Amino acid sequence: MPPSKINFPKAFKILLNEVDDYQTPIVDLIKIQTNDPYKVLVATILSARTKDQVTSLAASRIFKKAPDFCGLRKLSKKRIEELIYPVGFYRNKAKFLFQLPEVIEKEFNGKIPDTIDELIKLPGVGRKTANLVVAVAFDKPAICVDTHVHRIMNIWNYINTDSPFETEMALRKKLPKKYWLDVNRVLVSFGQHLCRPVSPHCNKCPINKLCPRSF
Repeated sequence: MPPSKINFPKAFKILLNEVDDYQTPIVDLIKIQTNDPYKVLVATILSARTKDQVTSLAASRIFKKAPDFCGLRKLSKKRIEELIYPVGFYRNKAKFLFQLPEVIEKEFNGKIPDTIDELIKLPGVGRKTANLVVAVAFDKPAICVDTHVHRIMNIWNYINTDSPFETEMALRKKLPKKYWLDVNRVLVSFGQHLCRPVSPHCNKCPINKLCPRSF
């Protein structure tokens, strides 16, 4: 007998309401507060392997000194390091941010691109970051797959994949586009608060009876 699979539309509808009570992920919050693709891009780069609280404080510090690419261009790599510390891999991220204004100007005439293929040409931008920027900054359908999305979708048996890249490709084929813009925000919040990789709160989960893990 094949493994049970979650009723995705039903579960996702429940989680949409559930995560409204959670803290909004930092990149989505910056979008809501600023509606500025530059700030969404910078925050997304900062957020990799970093807790939202740390990312939020680092983003606030750097945006005070560099509210746009013009301001960022004026900062030395050392100064950027000081502003964004202690985000994860802050030296690498400082190097990427230091390079960013020149690459944006040279390759894209000073405008942040809105496609994945173009965004991954930017320093410090991989597929996860590119998808998130496309979805959050530009409101275009994209599937950002972080560890939570990859893990939860496989727990649900909605897909069967071994890596975030495989998950992205599988979801592009299977997941209806109407869910694309929200899937990362919802599952990241859900994964951080309830469906944790270690000691998940299954007893508090609003979709416990739908989840294959509980069968």
